[in-house]
Amino acid sequence: MSVFSRFPERLQHAIAHELGFASLRPVQELAGEAILDGKNAVVLAPTAGGKTEASMFPVIAGLVAAPPSGVGALYVAPIKALLNNQEVRLGKYTEMVGLRRFVWHGDAQQSQKAAFIREPAELLMTTPESLEVMLMSPRVPVQTLFKDLRYVVIDEIHAFAGTDRGAHLMSVIERLRDLSEHDVQRIGLSATVGNPEQLAHWIAGTSKRENVLVDPPRPKAERRIAIYLREDITDFGRTAVREGKGKKSLFFCQSRALTETVADQMRDDSIEVFVHHGSVSKEEREAAEERFATGTNACIVATSTLELGIDVGGLDLTFQANAPSTVSSFLQRMGRTGRREGTVANMTFLCEDTVYVVQDVALVLLAARGWVESVKVETRCWPVLVHQMLAMTQQYGGISAERCWLMLERVPDFHGIGKDEYLELVEHMKREGYLFEAGGLLSMGQKAEKVFGKKNFLELYAVFSTPQLYKVQTESKRDLGSLEQAFVDRLVDEMSTFLLGGRAWLVVAVNHDERLVRVRPAPRGKKPSWGGYIPQFLGFAVCQEMKAVLTSDEDYPFLDATAKVALAEWRGDLGQLLRDTRDTLQFDGDTVTWWTFAGGRINQTLKYALEWKSGWKVVPDNFALKIQGNGLSPEAVLEILTPLRAPEFWKSADTRQKLRSLVPEYRLSKFQHVLPDAWQTEVVGAYLLDFDGAASTLALA
Repeated sequence: MSVFSRFPERLQHAIAHELGFASLRPVQELAGEAILDGKNAVVLAPTAGGKTEASMFPVIAGLVAAPPSGVGALYVAPIKALLNNQEVRLGKYTEMVGLRRFVWHGDAQQSQKAAFIREPAELLMTTPESLEVMLMSPRVPVQTLFKDLRYVVIDEIHAFAGTDRGAHLMSVIERLRDLSEHDVQRIGLSATVGNPEQLAHWIAGTSKRENVLVDPPRPKAERRIAIYLREDITDFGRTAVREGKGKKSLFFCQSRALTETVADQMRDDSIEVFVHHGSVSKEEREAAEERFATGTNACIVATSTLELGIDVGGLDLTFQANAPSTVSSFLQRMGRTGRREGTVANMTFLCEDTVYVVQDVALVLLAARGWVESVKVETRCWPVLVHQMLAMTQQYGGISAERCWLMLERVPDFHGIGKDEYLELVEHMKREGYLFEAGGLLSMGQKAEKVFGKKNFLELYAVFSTPQLYKVQTESKRDLGSLEQAFVDRLVDEMSTFLLGGRAWLVVAVNHDERLVRVRPAPRGKKPSWGGYIPQFLGFAVCQEMKAVLTSDEDYPFLDATAKVALAEWRGDLGQLLRDTRDTLQFDGDTVTWWTFAGGRINQTLKYALEWKSGWKVVPDNFALKIQGNGLSPEAVLEILTPLRAPEFWKSADTRQKLRSLVPEYRLSKFQHVLPDAWQTEVVGAYLLDFDGAASTLALA
């Protein structure tokens, strides 16, 4: 029996006659079968591969067959823009069978939310933060609203997994599970990832349903790649206009600032240009998408907001400024093209530096071999544990430590935290005034109310803060511009460098009280170690592939002449050293450069180990560590590295605690400061350090 024949007749008729579907795609057949059979599912398919229909058709079938009392299904997305984009599509799918959908997020009017509470729609579209608002609000009758909840569909689930927002989402789903009469069925929609089985296990949480992966084989598709090296970033826009004239294109940038710069360069009479990033208003975005969808000579310049499944119609070309940091991002972005009959998936990279040329070649080669990153599996997500403890005191008006733990221990992202550690945290939060206990119930303490209680506890609805801007000034107090807090929180005095106004700057000091970053010009030849909108730590596999590119003599036909010359020069400068030397050390009489090509986190870990054991100053990036200090020589570095090569060095708890203690106080979460010092250090260390990777790198070196 086909999946289509298992749908209610009303849905069959609508799919065939209102949507005009002649048949279902393979991913829709396989996903439909799994979901109709009551299984939790992770559905893997490329951009525009039909994942939405694969999940929503069987969910709608279930809601039609047995109409729910209240909300029967949730559709959760990582960003509001994706919700807004899917609003019309899912509205059409529900309305054609007599159901309703409602979109609840910060832009929805209070009158609309009140109407929804009075008469709930069967499908609720929302974000994790908005679900938190509903659970915490005394005006939302969640006990009745979610009593008959049966399905949760999570779009772009790979964007959640391994992050604080992912831990938050799973926590909220487990709290909703307690409100529902059902074992809520979980369905995740994802791009290709390297460890889909772990993703499926993570999304299942405490559900007792069988878990399945839906990953149909894909036909080999033609891809067209071009990598250009440009002397001046101002040529990015000119190239995109020249190649995109008369076509529809999408231009990806790694930062909002670069997005605005490129868009400004492209604006002339020959092509219509739109900007799409997190700061663009809903009205402007919708107007741009509508005009873009009907146009034939236009380009949207975007950050990663258009990487996450937002439909802007058929595209002819995609451009990328410099390089994305992962194979997954590259495939997502290139997958925007090649969707129409007779078109080819393509990507044109425009690079301002040879490093980006090599990085792009590495991404292309890894993708061609079918390799893609695994999503991170997190089990000790301390900041979200704090967030959920405080949120539940508000939801229940007081909750016992035992009941709170029984709810928290079910969340996969907390499985590595023991009950004794949790109770230790409770006592710490009581001592510090974040929790108050009376009559055996925990409630929010005065300090927590002062920190998080502003604007009716707005800061408790999300695990991330509303971006704050920091002024950037030179030592002579000349204003250079501003940076968002998410970027500033990862800067380290006298170590971090970044680009602003087309120049590289070294951080002198960060003053969080005055929201001020004091800088001076970075030394010549020192590349920014923190580039773009957020720090880009490249992974080990990508960096190792870059090393392979530099030590190869292969000619890549997708490079332009300028890029080929630059690659040949870097191969001549560095390739021989990387090929011939086991420990790739360069010494110029003042600095030893150790070329590891191990990635940002591993190199940061090696930095602290070297500084601890030698007293030298070490500055790492994704590819190398630059070492300076007294008594420095390649032989002295090798002598220091000898005991570090022993596996037991990295397994030692003392080593790990010592290295974590050397890490500066990066502020990665607004809940970080609530934790005891040891766990604050652990949180930062988990972000910045990779002990196992460091051990493996030294074993290979």
